[in-house]
Amino acid sequence: VHISRQLISLYTMAQNPHMTHLKISDPVVLPPLWIRCDGSDPEHTCWLGAEPLKAGNKITGINLYMVTCDGPTADKTSFANLEELKMAHKMKHHSCVVTTKGFARYELIRGAVIEDTIVESESNIYVDITWNTVEKILETPPLISAATLNIVLESGDPRSPVYQLYRELQFLLALAEGLKTGVTEWPEPLESESAVELVQEFLTELKKKLDGYCLSANKDKTEKIKHDTAAVDSSIKSIFTERGDLDFAEELWCKMKSVSSYQELVECFTLVLKSLEHGEIQPWIHQGSSSLLSRLIQQSYHGKIDAVSLNGITPIQMLLEIGLDKMKKDYVSFFIVKSRSCLLFQDYFISTSVDLQEQVHRVQKLHHMLEIMVNCTVLLQFKHENLFPLTQICMKYYKENPLNEKQVFQLPIRPALVKKFYQNDHPEIWKVDISSGHGLKEVKTTWQVSTSPPVEHMTSNNTGLLSDSTVNGSSEERMYFITMAQCSQVLFT
Repeated sequence: VHISRQLISLYTMAQNPHMTHLKISDPVVLPPLWIRCDGSDPEHTCWLGAEPLKAGNKITGINLYMVTCDGPTADKTSFANLEELKMAHKMKHHSCVVTTKGFARYELIRGAVIEDTIVESESNIYVDITWNTVEKILETPPLISAATLNIVLESGDPRSPVYQLYRELQFLLALAEGLKTGVTEWPEPLESESAVELVQEFLTELKKKLDGYCLSANKDKTEKIKHDTAAVDSSIKSIFTERGDLDFAEELWCKMKSVSSYQELVECFTLVLKSLEHGEIQPWIHQGSSSLLSRLIQQSYHGKIDAVSLNGITPIQMLLEIGLDKMKKDYVSFFIVKSRSCLLFQDYFISTSVDLQEQVHRVQKLHHMLEIMVNCTVLLQFKHENLFPLTQICMKYYKENPLNEKQVFQLPIRPALVKKFYQNDHPEIWKVDISSGHGLKEVKTTWQVSTSPPVEHMTSNNTGLLSDSTVNGSSEERMYFITMAQCSQVLFT
């Protein structure tokens, strides 16, 4: 720290226009200087800084900063007193009036370690709250504060309400990767019946309906078919509304997404093409699909279809195409029904004018947005008025950027919307800024507590406190690092 202070002194002298004995003929405004310290001094200094004050091209002074850090500690008696902080600031800067501004961060949802894995989820939903006129240290922010919800969500958590859709998307990605590399990783069979058996039963039903038979099924069978075509877990039907307009290709995808080998894939499509060629089925399909299977179905209406060689990558591409069509409609249906979004960028997400790999990438973006909306609906009980602007924020980002599940999506909200989630909780960060002066003469003192070290290079000064206050792996009291940043001004004029 002593050497750091000497460097700061030299920096200040070099910037001072009155130091004529240094014979600096053409003084240049130096960039800010920040020096990292090891905290070995009694104050546990972790940073010393100096930044020039300028009026146009003229240097008028230097702001000097000292940042200290102590802890972690659960002893709140070691916390500062707000009135004492304000008085110390007034005396140091000869100020009559000071203003205070508060900041608090609360974690609302935190990703936890998933059982039987070594990967910790980075998912996190937290709220940042700022307000003017702080009354006491660690006070709960008033409801008139400004708040921003921060959302970071990674897909793939088995506890997610849309995990089954995530698995479906993973199969879609495996097919897309197979098209690129020629090697497809087939999933382990999960259904008691093979995909070939499911497709055969499906085609038989359609044949009987075409022949005028009314197919009756027992309750269990009906429930199974309903589950197959829903493509979502029953526990989230109230959130992710089941579409009732699945066409032939979409229902076929629901049967074939369980294929476990290339041979099984070929067998399934062989059954379908034979039924179309012989006129045994006359399935309906949605308009607008550009998949090969949809074109063949349209041709079958006229009694003849093109010959398709089911070898190479053709069967994989056919399955990928119908899966893409199905999942696009699922996601779009959610955003229209649940968030009532007009989908300003709808064409971008469902466009078929780009290649299949890019279409898959855009469906991944849709799924990530879905995870965000569903989590906010289930965990935070968000309604349309909150989901709608969040949807627009996500869509705008993803129209302009690639998939990024570490992106922090921010939504301005009223604190009352999430107060019940944090009002009885401890903040992750709480700080107060004490300010005086205006413009270039403004100076600030900051006092902060945080559950994480505020600087990476500082080690704990009281590591024993962590183990002393831990029972069965959970802390009895929230452990805080205490950080203080102080500013001094050296004016040259």
